[in-house]
Amino acid sequence: RCASTSNRNFEGRQGYRGRTHLVSPAMAAAAAIAGRFVDVREWR
Repeated sequence: RCASTSNRNFEGRQGYRGRTHLVSPAMAAAAAIAGRFVDVREWR
């Protein structure tokens, strides 16, 4: 799975059979730090 802040996605762009989730910049940063998808609203 991939977290992306860009809506310029098309099939195969993020890899073969990849799954892309459109997220905010804050969510992308939180996911990068945590190494997984997290709820950024719970971070303080």
